[in-house]
Amino acid sequence: MHDLPLAARLTRFRASVARRQAPRVAEVPGGLAVLDDEFPLSHEHNQLLLTEPKLAPDDLPALADELFAHLPHRRLALLDGTLTAAYADVLTRAGYAREDEVVMVHEGPAPAPAASVREVGAAELAGPYGRRLRAWMPEAGPEVLRQLVARRPRRLAGADDVRFLASYAENGEIASWADLYLDRAAGIAQTEDVVTAEAHLGHGHGGAVLATALHLAAGAGCRTRFLVADAADWPREWYGRRGYRVVGASSGFVRTG
Repeated sequence: MHDLPLAARLTRFRASVARRQAPRVAEVPGGLAVLDDEFPLSHEHNQLLLTEPKLAPDDLPALADELFAHLPHRRLALLDGTLTAAYADVLTRAGYAREDEVVMVHEGPAPAPAASVREVGAAELAGPYGRRLRAWMPEAGPEVLRQLVARRPRRLAGADDVRFLASYAENGEIASWADLYLDRAAGIAQTEDVVTAEAHLGHGHGGAVLATALHLAAGAGCRTRFLVADAADWPREWYGRRGYRVVGASSGFVRTG
């Protein structure tokens, strides 16, 4: 993998994280579909991921309908930004909403770890994450919220070393958290799902979690440290101020109902 261009290495890593978590995998030309019957409402665990443009564009909506006929949603992840141009038009015509992302790599030395951050289990994050989801998704039913909280242990299978990190406020509450995926053999680490509880925004906890994740990744020998951010949302600039630069793009397409 080290001989591949950076963008290709990160695309393969992201596909591998999804594959390793999936109880069921369907191979498709240029990618794979992951399926999880325990968490059917989790888009993360029931989606089609493409890494190469091997499918004819007009065949893609029908394939997604076939793979996910038992689900109320369709999600397609185009992990290489060049795929968006090939497939975007046909997916838009088929009723999919588009979500553009940027892939960002950290440059420079890793920061020091934060004293407020420690490794936690999935159970410790259930309460804070559930409250954040209810604020973000007030229209979501209780079963959707339950599955989105309960799915976190699945992520432990995503790489050889996966850690959940949390920054604690002075009152003992978990203020911010993130997932860290480490692949020492490939020399790659991904920080994912950086979230701060609403009551603790603006107090540096998100930065503390990110700094600690970068420190741990560097200590594990992962020279390539990356994350994926919404292309149009404010965290992209926040990450940029912390040493990340954009090295690629990807897109997600979602249809519900």
